[in-house]
Amino acid sequence: MMGPDRLAPLPQWPEYGLTDDLLSTLETWLAQGKQAALATLVSITGSSPRPLGSEMAISSSGDVQGYVSGGCVEAAVAAEALQCLQDRAPRLLDYGAGSPVLDIQLTCGGRISIFVRPIANLATHVEALRNARAGRQAIALVTDLQTGIMHFTHTQPLSEEGKIFVRHYSPPLRIVVAGGDPVTLALLKLAPQFNIETVLLRPLGPAVPPSMVDAEHYDRRRLTEALSDLTLDRWTAVYTLTHDAHTDLTIATRALNSDAFCVGILGSRRKIAGRLAALKAAGIATDTLEKLHLPAGLDINARNPMEIALSILSQVTAYRPS
Repeated sequence: MMGPDRLAPLPQWPEYGLTDDLLSTLETWLAQGKQAALATLVSITGSSPRPLGSEMAISSSGDVQGYVSGGCVEAAVAAEALQCLQDRAPRLLDYGAGSPVLDIQLTCGGRISIFVRPIANLATHVEALRNARAGRQAIALVTDLQTGIMHFTHTQPLSEEGKIFVRHYSPPLRIVVAGGDPVTLALLKLAPQFNIETVLLRPLGPAVPPSMVDAEHYDRRRLTEALSDLTLDRWTAVYTLTHDAHTDLTIATRALNSDAFCVGILGSRRKIAGRLAALKAAGIATDTLEKLHLPAGLDINARNPMEIALSILSQVTAYRPS
């Protein structure tokens, strides 16, 4: 195992900081027979470039994924994590204003605490996260800040400052897209880069899905069949881009009557009044219409398919559940 004195320098370009979801990384390390430590941002005083609960994983061979600051402390945290994997002892690291670590100060001027501990059983840890993901269930990781012992729960416990830290994991955002035009394809292409899962509906569409969608997430059945089997939870957004008024309204009605957090219809502003009237006639309550976005996407002066797709993903991000 690589010790902290032999830690390879972190990459000059911090691509590891582009990852928020560590599950696939942990699965890879498990398959490679590596051990792993988890570093979590558990306390913030003042400003911080990363939110509370941000995570960084460090493998026994020195691999790093995720980040807990703006790049100020990652190398030091990785070194401590490797030592943690050797002595199996957790540690609470303080950096920033007033910290005893004088040679590492934060450019934001704040102070952060990062808790580092070994993952005692990586296989069990990965299995719990994977099962929750497969079932689209929320799950929480409870960490004892004295012992470093961790356990998962499907309840929603609260953190206790200095004693217990709770990291909540929600299922990845999902966007159900109906359509087959270039905007649809642009949206399906961009969404995974934001860690948003995609499902494509195209009733009676081509037998083979577009290249950016696998067959499992492509439904070309008749609309009534597809909608009857569609599970729409509180982490799902639905955007209908079919350019067919009846299809758009049918899908929007189904989505508005579900737990989906965000619903959008692509089209011109002059059609908004008519669509709202049709939805109300279909029995959609006025307060339910608050999660409907007409036209779809934030107003960023989008003109081409990729820009329109970006405006929709911006809207999904802005309205995602906390």
